[in-house]
Amino acid sequence: MTAILPVRRPGAASALPPAGDERTAPAQRVATARRIGSLLAPWLVRGIVGLAVLVFALLAVGPHVLGYRTMTMLTGSMSPEIDPGDVTIATPIAIDEVTEGMVITYHQPIGDRSLVTHRVVSVEHGSDGTVSVQTKGDANEAVDPWTATLEGDTAYQVRAVVPELGHLVQALRTPVLTQVLVYGAPALLAGWLLLTIWRPARDQEDQA
Repeated sequence: MTAILPVRRPGAASALPPAGDERTAPAQRVATARRIGSLLAPWLVRGIVGLAVLVFALLAVGPHVLGYRTMTMLTGSMSPEIDPGDVTIATPIAIDEVTEGMVITYHQPIGDRSLVTHRVVSVEHGSDGTVSVQTKGDANEAVDPWTATLEGDTAYQVRAVVPELGHLVQALRTPVLTQVLVYGAPALLAGWLLLTIWRPARDQEDQA
């Protein structure tokens, strides 16, 4: 019995698989996933690096360069305007410019003199130039049980609130994430550089 095998002419194109041939579907899905991954990975790395730089600039560089202060809200006394975990940005103003309705950050005059961010409900100007205020948290029913005399020549008025940023900062301070950042950030940067070098070569192969 003689078998006749088809012979392809030199230079002839290979026959494409018939439409609906499921044998090539897994390979196509894998190729598509790889292509999408190669496109998204550089942007993901850029986004992570960009976010880290932005947070560092906001919390570490900005206060020294622009003179504002940042503070993470720990309680819900100013909810819903400022929730726990939000970061407030406060800028300096002259103490004689403090008026009722402002949200300011100051040292409470009792206990450990910790910082508090509350709304001014009354202002009293002394004959000696001192300025005393009474404050209240928006979510509190009663006025704070003290009258605070503002120290120095400036007070700090809250100008902006960055939601949830404080939770991110606290998470970054945990030992596990600190180690991840110390060793992971250089690895991400190295991977980004490798992808930048490797991708043009792949593009040239695809065009060929």
